[in-house]
Amino acid sequence: MILRIDAASPTPPFEQLRLQILSMINIGVLVPGTRLPTVRALAADLRLAPNTVARAYKELEEAELLQTRGRAGTFVRAGTDTAAHHAVQAARDYADLMRKLGVTGQEAISYITAAVQNSGLSETIDSRPTPVRNEATPEI
Repeated sequence: MILRIDAASPTPPFEQLRLQILSMINIGVLVPGTRLPTVRALAADLRLAPNTVARAYKELEEAELLQTRGRAGTFVRAGTDTAAHHAVQAARDYADLMRKLGVTGQEAISYITAAVQNSGLSETIDSRPTPVRNEATPEI
């Protein structure tokens, strides 16, 4: 497993590590059942604090991509190779990034709509906005 941390990057090291592992799972380099290096071993290899690696692992575990089995180690979780799972995770990551950038929900949706339309998937998008309902919206 080849991982690199760019110390000059504005992206925090734990996030760089998380994204690289996520990418390796998405493209099939890390398949379900693959055992990952221990937190201490990976931290030493990458010259990071163990807490940095532990945070990346923890976030991937919370996203149900990794599973820690006590002393047995950390493994790529079974059932993480579905397109739907990856799409949901990508959508969450996109929403988190847009929030951090201060982009409104409607702006974020318009950006993703434009990106999908430009990717050749436009036949699957209804360009009309979907109404948002809440309890205060009267029934018509």
